[in-house]
Amino acid sequence: MHVAILSPIAWRTPPRSYGPWEYVASLLTEGLVEKGIEATLFATKNSITKANLLSVCAYGYEEDSELIPKVWECLHISELFERGDDFDIIHNHFDFLPLTYMKMTSTPVVTTIHGISSPKILPVYQKYNNQSYYVSISNAARIPSLNYIATVYHGIDLNQFSFRIKPKDYLLFFGRIHHDKGAKEAIQIARKAGMKLILAGIIQDKQYFKENVEPFLDKKSIEFVGVANPKKRDELLGGAYALLNPINVPEAFGLSVVESMACGTPVITFNKGSMQEVIVDGKTGFLVDSIDEAVKSLKKVKEINRSECRQWVEKKFTVERMVNDYIKVYELILTKEKH
Repeated sequence: MHVAILSPIAWRTPPRSYGPWEYVASLLTEGLVEKGIEATLFATKNSITKANLLSVCAYGYEEDSELIPKVWECLHISELFERGDDFDIIHNHFDFLPLTYMKMTSTPVVTTIHGISSPKILPVYQKYNNQSYYVSISNAARIPSLNYIATVYHGIDLNQFSFRIKPKDYLLFFGRIHHDKGAKEAIQIARKAGMKLILAGIIQDKQYFKENVEPFLDKKSIEFVGVANPKKRDELLGGAYALLNPINVPEAFGLSVVESMACGTPVITFNKGSMQEVIVDGKTGFLVDSIDEAVKSLKKVKEINRSECRQWVEKKFTVERMVNDYIKVYELILTKEKH
């Protein structure tokens, strides 16, 4: 079996810090290679992989402002599909655009739908509903009008996350600084609880940051540390008393939530989207519905055994499990295609 993995090109694969879709594409690619499966990764030229690497774009367009994203996306996607017949499976991690190239090859295409940025992109997924194979990253993320071949939860590389039995006394918000992720609500929770909050992540909405985050920054009770590289991410997650995840929209999966639990750190999250699938309420964190509930649950965090958080991730969210699940999907597709 020869698998082509189409990674996004916003960032390098794997990303230096932010870039969740590139991160998952990288973990899967390297996992396939470790299992002896031939894999070709389509990503930026500066990407790092043990697989075959094919590239047309030197750097991620988020790292080079001279690049026009749509131009290089088209060149990147077409590079794969013009070679499509060289592969047994094409695995798309690039959202909806590659679906429109499918007629260029007879090779089956499986698309992991990492998230639906807007209902307005659904017509593309709906058009190719019976031509591409769709994988959801949680059951909650499934769109009723689409057909799915499987749900495959993300896995993480546990070697990148150190288990810490004794946390420090700060709360952590780790994610995009954007209304959807709830940085504003995290600040409100921390202030009501009288605890220090560290915020880490890419500023995706500058106006939101200016209005809802910046006025509260004092480096003592509320601190913003910017984008965290893997080493800093491990330190921040492992040292936190709890991760705050007060999301304002349904979460498709929640990588930072799993990464937090891998370090032994419980998660306080609004109960939206995939959170019931990712967290064991009362065991690895708390599912809440309001800021006041979140504040109350912070008092119960001490009752959680941090070892159970780590064990939950080891049981459900490893790279090996994710890779094995995708291999089963590939085999199922190839069997279907023969009939």
